[in-house]
Amino acid sequence: MELVQKKSSIAFLSTFPPRQCGIAVFTNDLRSAIDKMFSPFINSKIVAMNVKEIHNLDYSNKVIFQINQSNKEDYIKTAKDLNSLKSIKLISIQHEFGIFGEEYGSNLILFLKEIKKPVIVTFHSVLPNPDEKMKMVIYEIDRYSKGIVVMTKLSKEILIKDYKIDSEKIKVIPHGIHSVPYTDGKKAKSIFGFSGKLVLSTFGFLSSGKGLEYIIDSLPPIIEKFPNVKFIISGITHPNILEQEGEKYRNFLMQKVNELKLENNVHFYNEYFDIDKLLKLLEATDIYISPSLNPNQAVSGTMSYALGSGRAVISTSFSQAKEDITNEVGRLVDFKNSQAFTNAIFELIGGEKMFLQIGKNAYFRTRHMTWENVAYSYMKFFSKFVPDLINIQKKFPPIKFEHIIKLTDDFGIIQFAELTEPDLSSGYTLDDNARALIATSFYYKKTQNKFLLKLIAIYLNFIEGLIKSDGYFYNYVNEKRIIDEERNIIEDSQDPSARALYALSVVLNTEQIPLFLKEKAKNIINKSIEKNISFSSPRSIAFYVKALNCLFLEYKDQKFFDILKQNCDKLVYLYESSHSFSWEWFEGYLTYSNAVLSEALIVGYSIIKDKKYLDIAEKTFNFLINQTFKNDKYIPIGQNGWFIKDKKRHYFDQQPEDTASTVQAFNKMFMLTNKDIYRKFANTAFNWFLGDNILGQVVYDRTTGGCYDGIGKKFINLNQGAESTISYILARLSFDFKTSE
Repeated sequence: MELVQKKSSIAFLSTFPPRQCGIAVFTNDLRSAIDKMFSPFINSKIVAMNVKEIHNLDYSNKVIFQINQSNKEDYIKTAKDLNSLKSIKLISIQHEFGIFGEEYGSNLILFLKEIKKPVIVTFHSVLPNPDEKMKMVIYEIDRYSKGIVVMTKLSKEILIKDYKIDSEKIKVIPHGIHSVPYTDGKKAKSIFGFSGKLVLSTFGFLSSGKGLEYIIDSLPPIIEKFPNVKFIISGITHPNILEQEGEKYRNFLMQKVNELKLENNVHFYNEYFDIDKLLKLLEATDIYISPSLNPNQAVSGTMSYALGSGRAVISTSFSQAKEDITNEVGRLVDFKNSQAFTNAIFELIGGEKMFLQIGKNAYFRTRHMTWENVAYSYMKFFSKFVPDLINIQKKFPPIKFEHIIKLTDDFGIIQFAELTEPDLSSGYTLDDNARALIATSFYYKKTQNKFLLKLIAIYLNFIEGLIKSDGYFYNYVNEKRIIDEERNIIEDSQDPSARALYALSVVLNTEQIPLFLKEKAKNIINKSIEKNISFSSPRSIAFYVKALNCLFLEYKDQKFFDILKQNCDKLVYLYESSHSFSWEWFEGYLTYSNAVLSEALIVGYSIIKDKKYLDIAEKTFNFLINQTFKNDKYIPIGQNGWFIKDKKRHYFDQQPEDTASTVQAFNKMFMLTNKDIYRKFANTAFNWFLGDNILGQVVYDRTTGGCYDGIGKKFINLNQGAESTISYILARLSFDFKTSE
């Protein structure tokens, strides 16, 4: 059963590709991110701004109307057409003064006076000290708009101080960046033929206000000391400039390069890069340079992209740069000052190669700016003015196993990652390989992809190698593939052992898995169960219950029924010993994977039919709901202190494992009770991965298929380790009923 929601559309009034314009690129990126996150419940539509009467651009079907910026009638007619479309819930105007015709783009006011839909305006430029005409235009835009978006705090301050706009009406949302893995750039450099070079780059439309001559003038002393420096200037001349004066500015720059004998060190790309090629060039870059001559420039998309790619930035002190470029991520320099560029470049490429650490700092500090996070912020702001957009279910990302595959070698799945790269020094754990076996088995049941059988075999072999003579399992294996005896002695093996038995039972209970793999799983289980193992830890009992459920469904053996009942009764005993009127739980604290305890009793009830199991499961589920759901958000128990009865509940170091446990448990509860409320809570909890969390940031990386390791007080842990990634996959798979049986 899926939640039924009406489809709505947001119309973006803006320039749009294939028109070559920075606002067009921005709009396409924003609408694409919204579509990916919210389609089919939200769809974007475009009203494209054109320069000329003749509409000769090959637009996609996203464009439903076009406006000639000089034709006043187009603005009025298009507004009326939009008013007639019931599906259009809101108009998002991407504002730049030069794209709406007349002085300061005043033609836009014609549209605003006619449109009856709520309007949100994003100002891409906010100029201080306006003249009266500019003030009037902005006043009218503000008058007819429900809300305003700017990209920097300084822009908001200018709107408040110089234009007298109500601060409550203004939302600061940063320019978006593309979610790309951090790399050292060596592979990208080889693609461009820059191997062994120190690469400086800049990107964008060429015009005389670009300030590139000051960078070129700064290079001779640098190249004298570092002859392997390569400065890349990429981008076409701005179409309006090209029409007025041709390639005058480019020719001026090329002449300067020749005069300074820099032909071997400066390279021009006279082409309009698509986003993939631009990101690849940034990956090949060591230092990005933003030399704008306009101190009032509100934002630079390319500078944002450079920071987001993990590149150090040297920039003149325009508005966004003054906010974003600290000494931790780059250097600010004075306008029109070649010596300042020389000094900054020398400082960053000196003996310690400071630019490498600075670039990594930039990467970490910009994750809140990814297009998914920016799209989520826009949607939250839009929903303030359009009730139909509140609580829209986010689109589930397609299932990707790429990161799980990346973390897996021929021995098992590696425990941790440094960002997206496997950290072999962290070794391997039974816990993670058991989780990986469960996820891979579920996904094989869904897809029958033969490659998954290779992974299943690897994880089975790993588990087989860790069984002990007493029927339990070791958990920790070091990077040399040797069992870590010391660590295994220190930490209890109950939970990993029970999780491993559950994983093996899932293999047995998955009809599509070949017999030889099922036989292997059966042999490992028999070696364990014949030792009459038992568990006392609540979560261990719960995982064992889930294992016994699978075994009973597979064999219908009374032995498994009896052990299943014994372990369900253990959970009942723990509940009866611990619960009170205000604490309906199995123990005196909430820690990790909490929901699996309630889920285990539901699983037991499905076989044993003891009403007591169902009653306790529902009471404890309701207790968890009261403790972890607030204002339509799931808020996991923070692992930095847990939640001990009658003491302070901790909120930070939230982990994907606990969220996944909750999602799986509520989906199981929905399947067995058919109560819609549990499906609703499963969706709400899953949205924690997609941005509905205490930081308002996306935790799942759609680019890699990995999941970040947790949410702290101010930042997300950007490492994409095995536990987090598999936890996300298990939560995602649990919405497919068949894989959850």
